[in-house]
Amino acid sequence: MLSLLAVMRDGRGIETATVGREGVVGAMAGLRPYKSFVRVIVQMPTLASKIASQHFRTVVATSEQLRNLCIEYNEVLLSQARVIAACNALHSVEARFCRWLLQSADRANSDTVALTQEFLAEMLGVRRTSVTAVGKTLHDQGVINYSRGVIHILDRHKLEQMSCECYEMLLDQSAMLQSILSQA
Repeated sequence: MLSLLAVMRDGRGIETATVGREGVVGAMAGLRPYKSFVRVIVQMPTLASKIASQHFRTVVATSEQLRNLCIEYNEVLLSQARVIAACNALHSVEARFCRWLLQSADRANSDTVALTQEFLAEMLGVRRTSVTAVGKTLHDQGVINYSRGVIHILDRHKLEQMSCECYEMLLDQSAMLQSILSQA
């Protein structure tokens, strides 16, 4: 799982989108010379491939299907950024924490995720003390177990209930992407 962060001049960043095994970072480089203004952080170990942008542009130029996928996936990332921006502005830290944890677990394909409180605070754009308080609340309610940077989801159903609607919206977008990719 990769996190795409918008970075402010003072160096602080906040996650605006995530990319898992279903996606790609830098697809727009296939259409034209492109400079990305996001910071990409690897959250979980993964296998990845990379291709030189010039070579990628050459391949994309010969394939309308690949060109369309680049455009479609860019739209997915923009849509994801819109949902996350709205989520950050409208929902409580607790609901956002639950959404983010569910997204991470989905991408890891596991109910155990290695995440430090400091990292979670950066991704959510909140103070570490807020993450600590939410983590304690979820732990006390039997939803998660948290120890030394490892979160175990104990009650996924309750975690989904505590999450905001954005988790479902992002799932719907992911399903749409899978539909697009299966037609390609």
